[in-house]
Amino acid sequence: MTVQAPFSLGALALNMAIGLILSLVVAWYYEYYGQSLSNRRKFAQLLPVLTLTTTLVISIIKSSLALSLGLVGALSIVRFRTAIKEPEELMFLFVAIAIGLGVGADQRWAAAIGVLVVLGYMALRMVFERKRDTHNLYLNVMVEENEGQDSLFSRVNARLLEHLDAVDFRRLDSCNGTLQLTYFVQCRSPQALNDLIDDLKRTFPVTEVSFMQQEQVLGGS
Repeated sequence: MTVQAPFSLGALALNMAIGLILSLVVAWYYEYYGQSLSNRRKFAQLLPVLTLTTTLVISIIKSSLALSLGLVGALSIVRFRTAIKEPEELMFLFVAIAIGLGVGADQRWAAAIGVLVVLGYMALRMVFERKRDTHNLYLNVMVEENEGQDSLFSRVNARLLEHLDAVDFRRLDSCNGTLQLTYFVQCRSPQALNDLIDDLKRTFPVTEVSFMQQEQVLGGS
């Protein structure tokens, strides 16, 4: 016979307080040091709520085998319609859920140490990436569609790769004969950007080229 742990309001309050503190730290890190293109400030505000909800659910079901089985059945019919487009957002969602699972199961030290290890690793990786002196920018190019869209898209990509260290395609829009392309790019010198702009203007009927530093995106520091 399995003995269920008694439900304690004091333990629940302590767990939720610890979960809130840890999730606020994670939310702060994501808001100021994340690299997602979306509004990081708005997304970061949801992480503490997710952690507290997970903590509450785990704290309730751990005291009852019947409730835990019922939760499994309820979750089996849940379907999420909104896809997570940014891998970084998905990673921080898992971190917030992991905090809730840890403190909800009374594994407070494990949750705290886990958060410190994850954030410490990401901070060290960010420091080493900055030492490489690489500029991270968002590039927006608007080109007149005087040829096939696929051919034009491939040719623009080829010119970008000639001048930049890394090119990550993010978005394509076609409207009124104009093709708008958005990239996340890396380059090691401002001169490479000047050479790229000159090359694009010589090769294509470019109507606009704009760069934006990653730190200037809404939600950044």
